[in-house]
Amino acid sequence: MANNSYSGVKNSLVEANHDAEFGCTLKELRSLMELRGAEAISKLGESYGDTQGLCNRLKTSPADGLSGQPADLEKRKTAFGENLIPPKKPKTFLQLVWEALQDVTLIILEVAAIVSLGLSFYRPPEAERENCGKAAGGVEDEHESEAGWIEGAAILLSVICVVLVTAFNDWSKEKQFRGLQSRIEQEQKFTVVRGGQVIQIPVAEIVVGDVAQIKYGDLLPADGVLIQGNDLKIDESSLTGESDHVKKTQEKDPMLLSGTHVMEGSGKMVVTAVGVNSQTGIIFTLLGVNEDDDEDEDEKKKEKEEKKKQRKSKKQDGSLENRKKAKAHDGAAMEMQPLNSDEGADAEEKKKSNLPKKEKSVLQGKLTKLAVQIGKAGLVMSAITVIILVVLFVVDTFWIQNLSWVKECTPIYIQFFVKFFIIGVTVLVVAVPEGLPLAVTISLAYSVKKMMKDNNLVRHLDACETMGNATAICSDKTGTLTMNRMTVVQAYIAEKHYKKVPEAENIPSNALELLILGIAVNCAYTSKIMSPEKEGGLPRQVGNKTECALLGFCNDLKRDYQTIRNEIPEEKLYKVYTFNSVRKSMSTVLKMADGSFRMFSKGASEILLKKCYKILTANGEPKVFRPRDRDDVVKKVIEPMASEGLRTICLGYRDFPATEGEPDWDNENDILSGLTCISVVGIEDPVRPEVPDAIKKCQRAGITVRMVTGDNINTARAIATKCGILLPGDDFICLEGKEFNRRIRNEKGEIEQERIDKIWPKLRVLARSSPTDKHTLVKGIIDSTVAEQRQVVAVTGDGTNDGPALKKADVGFAMGIAGTDVAKEASDIILTDDNFSSIVKAVMWGRNVYDSISKFLQFQLTVNVVAVIVAFTGACITQDSPLKAVQMLWVNLIMDTFASLALATEPPTESLLLRRPYGRNKPLISRTMMKNILGHGVYQLIIIFSLLFAGEQLFDIDNGRNAPLNAPPSEHYTIVFNTFVLMQLFNEINARKIHGERNVFEGIFNNLIFCSIVFGTFVIQIVIVQFGGKPFSCVALTIDQWLWCTFFGFSSLLWGQVISSIPTSRLKFLKTAGHGTQKEEIPDEELDELDDMEEIDHAERELRRGQILWFRGLNRIQTQIRVVKAFRSSISLYEGLEKPESRTSIHNFMTHPEFRIEDSEPHIPLIDDTDAEDDAPTKRNSASPRNTTPTPPSPLPSTATTEAPTTPVSPSPNMNNNAVESSNHLLPEGPKPGTPSAPGSPLHSLETSL
Repeated sequence: MANNSYSGVKNSLVEANHDAEFGCTLKELRSLMELRGAEAISKLGESYGDTQGLCNRLKTSPADGLSGQPADLEKRKTAFGENLIPPKKPKTFLQLVWEALQDVTLIILEVAAIVSLGLSFYRPPEAERENCGKAAGGVEDEHESEAGWIEGAAILLSVICVVLVTAFNDWSKEKQFRGLQSRIEQEQKFTVVRGGQVIQIPVAEIVVGDVAQIKYGDLLPADGVLIQGNDLKIDESSLTGESDHVKKTQEKDPMLLSGTHVMEGSGKMVVTAVGVNSQTGIIFTLLGVNEDDDEDEDEKKKEKEEKKKQRKSKKQDGSLENRKKAKAHDGAAMEMQPLNSDEGADAEEKKKSNLPKKEKSVLQGKLTKLAVQIGKAGLVMSAITVIILVVLFVVDTFWIQNLSWVKECTPIYIQFFVKFFIIGVTVLVVAVPEGLPLAVTISLAYSVKKMMKDNNLVRHLDACETMGNATAICSDKTGTLTMNRMTVVQAYIAEKHYKKVPEAENIPSNALELLILGIAVNCAYTSKIMSPEKEGGLPRQVGNKTECALLGFCNDLKRDYQTIRNEIPEEKLYKVYTFNSVRKSMSTVLKMADGSFRMFSKGASEILLKKCYKILTANGEPKVFRPRDRDDVVKKVIEPMASEGLRTICLGYRDFPATEGEPDWDNENDILSGLTCISVVGIEDPVRPEVPDAIKKCQRAGITVRMVTGDNINTARAIATKCGILLPGDDFICLEGKEFNRRIRNEKGEIEQERIDKIWPKLRVLARSSPTDKHTLVKGIIDSTVAEQRQVVAVTGDGTNDGPALKKADVGFAMGIAGTDVAKEASDIILTDDNFSSIVKAVMWGRNVYDSISKFLQFQLTVNVVAVIVAFTGACITQDSPLKAVQMLWVNLIMDTFASLALATEPPTESLLLRRPYGRNKPLISRTMMKNILGHGVYQLIIIFSLLFAGEQLFDIDNGRNAPLNAPPSEHYTIVFNTFVLMQLFNEINARKIHGERNVFEGIFNNLIFCSIVFGTFVIQIVIVQFGGKPFSCVALTIDQWLWCTFFGFSSLLWGQVISSIPTSRLKFLKTAGHGTQKEEIPDEELDELDDMEEIDHAERELRRGQILWFRGLNRIQTQIRVVKAFRSSISLYEGLEKPESRTSIHNFMTHPEFRIEDSEPHIPLIDDTDAEDDAPTKRNSASPRNTTPTPPSPLPSTATTEAPTTPVSPSPNMNNNAVESSNHLLPEGPKPGTPSAPGSPLHSLETSL
């Protein structure tokens, strides 16, 4: 599709030709869709008469839809555009190369190399050369001295290599991601009516004039006008920011907009605008999606627009005045933050939109921090190296040889200094582990690609690794643990309990008729039974599976429900109360010929039976149904069915005689009472055969599986026992939602964390639970601090109402088949086969990612330590680094890039599931790994130093130490270099195991990448040594020398066995390293600062400490001055200071009675994509306002974040889903600081990827 600028022109040209074809133009439809409510209705009336008129103009039929002929569809696409929003252009390879060049160390190297190149061409006159000191003399041969340029050129060349490799990696990652994105987009299908047939088509195929069926949980793919709707409620917060659900009816507000979510009900709409012309498309076009180059997903921009709108509309809440007040209060504190008024906000938006925002996960947080620490150490070492080299040289030349500085000699001296500088920089290059982030990305990207094969479609990269730490899984029952293929197996009709489906003859005829009619009209018309795909297969169930079971029951009774549906099409249904999680039932009202009404209801048996006051008897007549009889039915019918794991559904009806006039349909409680019970059926949903085994694996891996279901508690318990969630002899509890709520709330009805802590460790089954219960449970487990390590919770969900729980969980799994769009949007991973055993695979991959990174770390750090020490001591003792700059770069390339590829792509093994999960705060480098790193480091250093200082005697060759400036390469140093590289190669094999296993070769041939990289590196090393010559400072070695080098390398495998024999527990001095940043470590002021950064970048943090201390000093002084003034003018001390309570802490949140989770019910779809991930140590959505005035000095009460002992702050008091409320109590009366929009609020929910 053309760029927007062009498509505008194209469309305007097209309009002229197609006016004749369609009775309305693109422009007319666009302007129609911009109206809402009453305006829209009057416009519809004026221009088109009514929806029927609109359909006629668009040449479509409300009942049969479009014909579906290709020519017609093409015409519509040309006239009204396609349903695509053109994607952003990916970055070109050159852009990526340019980005890779921005690396600081590389820039330093380039500069040094260029200087060195320039100087190498300078020749001082021969005569003076002698007077410049010993080091400069000694060049025997004219030919040799001309080769001085080679080193500079070689360094530049290797820099180019490194840059190209990095850029290529980034490019392939980008490509994989686009592939994944398009795969997610292709998966999204939508139901339309074409040629009278209901079919599912990819969203991109929808055209203007299509009649689309919409139902609960859909994300609308295009704009349209409602033709027919039942109880339709839409969440339009993604466009308007209104969190309340909007009721849509033909009479009041028929306009449906793309990008909004259906939260209740069902209906049909005629599509009026697609792609760039739909409401979402228009917003994208305004934002100039095509021209923009930022990394950001397009949605973020949309969100920003919204935020701006919001900010402007929020002026009345006083935030602006407060900002101004805050400004007046302290001019100086403003140096710290950008002005947060609207202009500031806009400027900030601009600033932010240019910053690429990457997702950072727990692991990346730990790694970045580690990399920065190592980098700092490297910087220090390299600085010392340079200083020592320069000092030694100066002392030697000007003092010991007593020379004076001669002008002619200056270039030669500078050449020496540049050489020293290059040595220093190479030490730095080797010390900085730039391979770390690369290893993470490679490992994650590789895992994501492979997880696709295991039916896991990963939407957020870091979910994959969080899954490896999961300690609890809260799973749905239907469809995840069971097959979601429901069949009616038992029934209670006409006072008789049939253990298998009865024959139609045995049922009284009028009871049978009521039963069939009730099932046919009171099941959504989108649910149906289709003929099997293969001969002799099971019939296909389309739509809601419970309803399909009932429709299948009709077929078993040899009756056809379709004939009834043809007589009573959906338009003729008088009123429909659709199923939702509050009602737990569905009812449909028919208007009879005599003017009376008949309502059919179906729903959860214990709920509906309470509403029945009659029941059909053996002869098919209704008789009174007393509470006593009801208890009998529950005991004799419902409980036995439930204990066999059947789902019980009650079917009933009620007549409203014509004499009483039309009842008040809105008064649901009255309508849904006085029913007559027709039947209670038991529906079986068999457990998936592979589930019990998968659950056993989870339990062995230290993961607790809990079942959260809407079903009856007996059914739930029966299924949980079949799956192995409940094991006989275990100490567990099963609760119903009501009881659970009673136990976790105090007298005032607030939820208390302490009460949840008493329940969750033993809770295994939560039945009859509402989505809110699920959310409460997940939040309770995540926030709990009773266990020795913090829980990491994964949740599965399929319904719209599961959105909040999926968002709150550390990893949300949505069902790919049964899941609604809303659930998929809120999730991190989509299970394409809806199967629980795929979750176990995800755990395996997650743990594998963690282990791969640790393997790489173990390898990388050994090399770093050795290379830095060798370069450093070598330089100090021999005034020249034993490993030359180019050699260092080659070592760096194999260590960083290739090793990260080799070690990060190890396939997972079943043995990963035999250990407990790592916690959140497990260090990356365990003590065993530290032992390996130090052990191998010592071995390699001994070998290298013995070769360096005694190599000439051992191999009987010339001494290579103290060679003059441009001396030819020596065999001595070549042997040192070669041995070093070979030791790394063999150590790479050692690094494959990190838990101290003996057999390092186990499964090595399953990883072809690993084998080919090790082999490839070896071959290249031979080439470099034998033919590298001057650029690599190498000389060809003899076979003898090669064998020795290889022997030294191979011995590191044997040495590895020695190391693993030493028990780690003996070595008390070993420390772990690479912890994540804990919330407690970040001072409050910094948190406020970082609050507005998209996330905490650990590297940034380390570097910004200095600034922050400086600001803090300023602030303290300012505050003290203000305190003094305050006492002078005897105004309140707190004026202008924050009240101490205004700081958020989890306790505040827990103790404010008004913030119950129910309050956030209207904001259910908190579907923001990556902004509010809950990874404790990396992203802080601490809701503290950024514009707060400076913290008071210590005597005043300040937060409880830093003093960990006094208050048990949980590692992440992350109030994501409550951000909406938490901002209420954040602001004490008095001067309110301006709050940033909290990440859980509906303003953030624009994050829907279309």
